[in-house]
Amino acid sequence: MLNLHAWQRCLDAEFGAPEPGHYRAQPEDFVVDEQLDFTPENHGEHLWLRLEKRHQTTLDVVKSLSCLCGVAPREVGYSGMKDRVAVTRQWLSVHLPGREAPSDLSVSLAALGITVLAQARHPRKLKRGVHRSNHFTLRLSGEALQGNHFYDRWEALCRQGVPNYFGPQRFGPGGRNLQRAEALFAKGWRKRDDRQGMMLSTARSFLFNELLSERLADGTWCQPLAGDTLMLDGTHSVFTVDAVDNNLLDRAAALDIHPTGALWGVGELADYHVADYEKRLLACHPMLCEGLLKSGVKRSHRALRARLISPSIETLPNAVVLSFALPRGSFATAVVNELIAHPDVA
Repeated sequence: MLNLHAWQRCLDAEFGAPEPGHYRAQPEDFVVDEQLDFTPENHGEHLWLRLEKRHQTTLDVVKSLSCLCGVAPREVGYSGMKDRVAVTRQWLSVHLPGREAPSDLSVSLAALGITVLAQARHPRKLKRGVHRSNHFTLRLSGEALQGNHFYDRWEALCRQGVPNYFGPQRFGPGGRNLQRAEALFAKGWRKRDDRQGMMLSTARSFLFNELLSERLADGTWCQPLAGDTLMLDGTHSVFTVDAVDNNLLDRAAALDIHPTGALWGVGELADYHVADYEKRLLACHPMLCEGLLKSGVKRSHRALRARLISPSIETLPNAVVLSFALPRGSFATAVVNELIAHPDVA
């Protein structure tokens, strides 16, 4: 049985471990606003709805929309999964060719704790992963705020970026999703046993976090190495380097490029220095690595570091409010984990 590890933080070597703190005591302490690069075109077969929810997952909202609009859940589209214990705002789409939504849809959603903020028609379904970023407003409190280095830690994250870990929610309570993935690989992964690919995603996320933690321990998580695949900030464009020069080091220091780690799958292993990390990963977790290869999932890359976009901090009596955006796929819990000690983000 695999267990989640205590992965490395980036600031402990300089400031020591963070002190205990509190976050997400209530949904209003954790506000997420999904940002798209475009707006609906006001015509087409799909009704797009910008919704605000509390105490519900995105899939809960999908089920509610499918029921109220009389469509199958697969006819409801969304870009990203949002937290349950939070106030979250995001677009969802419903395929309604040749007909209108129920006239009382907004009222029915409101009765379920879901507010319609905007709506418009669009020719296409909203697909996964098309949003640009998520904007977060987080309220933190507790002993950590009185510590000597809380604000130093925050300023360091604004300056150098944050380790781009997958958050603990990816692995389920107590890491049970990871245990399920291992059990599935032990008997042979099949699509019918993992139709949404959640077990594949869980295994790849764990292996990525393992690699990132090792590079944090080595001090190379934000420094390009020979053999690295580098990602341009703000995009998913990548290029591989056989050697590292001062220009690349300067660009990495300026947060213009980021080293990446493999999302494990079918494809060539890295070369040069980076190959050693991947070989150790394969040696430590052969069942997960080989299970992913047998599944046929294609290898890809994820940045080891995420830049905080437009960060700010507000000091309140007995609390602080952090405001920042992260690229899609990055977790705010990675930021919280560097600032406070809390069991839900460890």
